[in-house]
Amino acid sequence: MNPLNPMHAPTVLASLFAVNLLSDPVSVTHYLVVGAILFTAGIVCMTVKRNALGVLMGIELVLNGANVNFVAFSSQYLQGEQTASIGLDGQAIALFVILLAAAEAAVALAITLNFYNNHSTVDIDQADDLKG
Repeated sequence: MNPLNPMHAPTVLASLFAVNLLSDPVSVTHYLVVGAILFTAGIVCMTVKRNALGVLMGIELVLNGANVNFVAFSSQYLQGEQTASIGLDGQAIALFVILLAAAEAAVALAITLNFYNNHSTVDIDQADDLKG
């Protein structure tokens, strides 16, 4: 069968679409792509938003993208024949990042609420009072 023959084009197309993308197993690459998308969305959110709460949401997206990558890198598919590791290294780092993000959110929201009480806005362009 010659694939360049126009008479065989339907069979070539059918063989190309015979692979079902939904039946392929999810690999580490899929997690890394999702983590990169979250990280990029967070960076864009931090640079574009003029509101302090929007910047905080961008920081949370960056941290969540890093968490997805930490968990992906601790996958059993990437680990060699190690007997000393229990395979939870990435999950432990992700737990510490979640704790850090919770503390960061609490402090940043307290600062934002205090700024709102003093200036009646959360626009970060109005925050020039702290300049020395």
